[in-house]
Amino acid sequence: MTSKTTIANIAFLVRDYDEALDYFTKVLRFELLEDRQINSDKRWLVVAPAGSTGAKLLLAKASTPEQMAHVGDQTGGRVFLFLETDDFWETHAHLQSHGVTFTEQPREEAYGTVVVFLDLYGNKWDLIGRR
Repeated sequence: MTSKTTIANIAFLVRDYDEALDYFTKVLRFELLEDRQINSDKRWLVVAPAGSTGAKLLLAKASTPEQMAHVGDQTGGRVFLFLETDDFWETHAHLQSHGVTFTEQPREEAYGTVVVFLDLYGNKWDLIGRR
């Protein structure tokens, strides 16, 4: 029998813990799941979409020049994360009202409505409303 495994957390590079926490909880409406001080410079800060049972984001403060260079470019310019919603237009309007930058107009695909947006650091995300 094969063990069950899960991707629990995805490390997400940030400039500042509080700046990132504010963005994820207010703009993207994620829930704060954990916020533990590890040492004077490091926190264990985990967020996820409200009610989600999928992978969570571990907001990881860049601590070296090399890491800082990748804040906002964690995938070399490709879409990094895919955020699915059960109400595309409500979520789209909420993001717009918080000044989120969209790189295109929403479009219809075989799987649903999709638009690419940039997070506070410039990482690309897909917002998807599945059919």
